[in-house]
Amino acid sequence: MPARIQKVLLTGKTHTTLSRNYVSQGGEERLDIRLSTPNNPGLVQAFEDIQPHPTAEQLFAGAWSACYTSALDVIAKQMKVQLPNDRAVDVEVDLGMAGSAYLLQARFNVFLPGLDQALAEQIAHAADEICPYSKATRGNIDVALNVHAA
Repeated sequence: MPARIQKVLLTGKTHTTLSRNYVSQGGEERLDIRLSTPNNPGLVQAFEDIQPHPTAEQLFAGAWSACYTSALDVIAKQMKVQLPNDRAVDVEVDLGMAGSAYLLQARFNVFLPGLDQALAEQIAHAADEICPYSKATRGNIDVALNVHAA
């Protein structure tokens, strides 16, 4: 089990959505970043409302959430489940300390509105199992995965 953060120094937050026709809607003090998927360049992943000069934690959260969002699609396709168009993934990555050691921890809020809660949780946890970022961090940082279907 990874060490737990005792004091959070800063938090990088992202909100990732999926859209075929994504239009950036960030405010003046925010940056919206669009990512394409190599196997499906028409499908755009976007993490929004990032500060103009993002922290490493924000960039890590954004990359991880984009990868995880793709993993949700892979699992749903395998299960023959249609994911809602308004699905989203919010990731918060904390930089903190435990004693004199610097550590990371993460919180995922996965929004799959309209799906049955048990099915949404099954998809979300299966996506966590196949996501390369989740695999790389498993056992190294504390991660909370919260699923919202309502």
